[in-house]
Amino acid sequence: MKNPDVTIIGAGADGPAAAWRLAEKHGVDVLLIEGGPFFGNEEWPEPHVDKGGTVSTDPDDLDGKLLDDQISHQEAGANDPTAGYLRVGPANSSRAPWFRNLHQNAFIWQVAGVGGTSLHYFANHPRGYPMAFDEQPHWPIDYEDMLPYYRLNEEITSTQQAPMTAREEVFIEGAKGAGYDLLEDLNVTETGWRPQPNAIAEPPEYLDSDYEGSFSYDDGYRGDTLVGDHFQGSSTPVDAPVREKARKSSNISYVPRALDTNTNDGAGNVAIRPNTYVTNINAVEGPATGNLEATGVEVRDTWSGSSETIESDVVVLAGGCIESPRLWLNSDLPDDGWVGKGLTTHWFDWVVGVYDDEAVADINPDRQHMDPYVGQNSAVRFDKPGVGGLEDIGMSPGLVSFADYLFSEAGYSFDAEVDAGEPWDTRGYIVGEELKRKMSNYRQTKAILVLTDDLPRQDNGVTLDNTFSDEHGPVPDVKWEPHPDDDEKRDELARIAADIHREAGASHVHRAEWPPLLLHMQSSMRIGKVLDAGGEAKNVDRLFVADHSALANGVGGPNPTNSGQANALRTADHIAERYF
Repeated sequence: MKNPDVTIIGAGADGPAAAWRLAEKHGVDVLLIEGGPFFGNEEWPEPHVDKGGTVSTDPDDLDGKLLDDQISHQEAGANDPTAGYLRVGPANSSRAPWFRNLHQNAFIWQVAGVGGTSLHYFANHPRGYPMAFDEQPHWPIDYEDMLPYYRLNEEITSTQQAPMTAREEVFIEGAKGAGYDLLEDLNVTETGWRPQPNAIAEPPEYLDSDYEGSFSYDDGYRGDTLVGDHFQGSSTPVDAPVREKARKSSNISYVPRALDTNTNDGAGNVAIRPNTYVTNINAVEGPATGNLEATGVEVRDTWSGSSETIESDVVVLAGGCIESPRLWLNSDLPDDGWVGKGLTTHWFDWVVGVYDDEAVADINPDRQHMDPYVGQNSAVRFDKPGVGGLEDIGMSPGLVSFADYLFSEAGYSFDAEVDAGEPWDTRGYIVGEELKRKMSNYRQTKAILVLTDDLPRQDNGVTLDNTFSDEHGPVPDVKWEPHPDDDEKRDELARIAADIHREAGASHVHRAEWPPLLLHMQSSMRIGKVLDAGGEAKNVDRLFVADHSALANGVGGPNPTNSGQANALRTADHIAERYF
């Protein structure tokens, strides 16, 4: 596709949603450009060792068995940020990951590739809180404006109540004991607990402890296999076609649908070009208005290093909260002081409960363990609008040991004092023999993730590094520090999590006290500041942003993927209304 109507930069969680909507509903031709690899596509059978093809337009290119082979489910093979296949870097695994300068004790966790960071997320798909839209006058979008797009996105991604395991039963028992009620509405305006809305197909009813069949799609198996490995990319059921995989990361939900438009005579066309890094957004003065207008992009092939110009009527940034502002600034587009600023993340924390066998058996005598590697990674949550939320979490052992006891800003637990009034027994790193003892009780240990509401501040965000450049220009310089108000919210949520553990019968509660984890990033190119209500840049016509960076804030604390994708669908409609 040499002259697309729209060029979308980034095939992560949100770019494919915008591409599908533009082609399917509005008949627009779209070129979707991605810097990382394209897993599960026959055009790239060995994505890390051979450059493969150049572009994919045929839905028959997608191969579920090939995806099974490429997604190994091994913790280190997937999640190692330097050598893992889910990293931010070129597909050529002999080359280093792309560098981002981070001057503080913090960790950025993203993925480059078709599907982006949704390749390794838990597929938790809650909506943002209505108050996060309606009670912030700087964002010119009402919650009512978002609702039809939330509903459409939930239909496409098969979002539904996650199945429960013993882990969730214990969480619910604790939440009830602490005095919280069940929330029965997806639009959360009150405090309480509820099943997690997950974009993961549920397992069949015949799956129980007596099931002895194969977990192969070819043998009739459908839905999630409840093996708790979604963070590794989880391509189950084994042998299923890509579009029939249980977990609806965007390479499974929107990418097949976007390519399907090429077989629909009434729709536009979509081409996906991975291994291609956009190095510049081209813009000229518009003849009618004198304003800058985007005219296309300069790209670089990450395997060969060759570059070329692609022209289009509209350009859409969907590279995420770090790469979108980096590309804007490297393209010398106007900066009114908010480009890259206002970055939010959900000032996370992690509160761990260790339980005796009897405590779990008292809640359900048929289940004496809370095996964290069983079930969907998170199947129940707690919400408190204005403060944030909590999620019950289970994962594979290596990730659990890291998250429970080895990721902390509090120092070693034997040196970290605990105030008498706090509801946890210990906090900080746990290492050595004590770590061995804790992990030996792995099957009776349960973690709760704290997700704090986060409002944008101009001091936080992405700028260009003055000293380091790579082949794509100056690298991003990333900074995020919590506001004291956020510290208070996080402490409040950590206390609620500890109370839930206590009420459920935990014999020991540990607060990890995480440093900043830049995982749920939002709002570095926010609507209301950099963008107008339709997602178009205020200072550059025909340039839109359709990724999480367009969100005006942290949507109150809930996981942002549903909100980011819903807004991308909404932005696609505005693009079509204005220019096609």
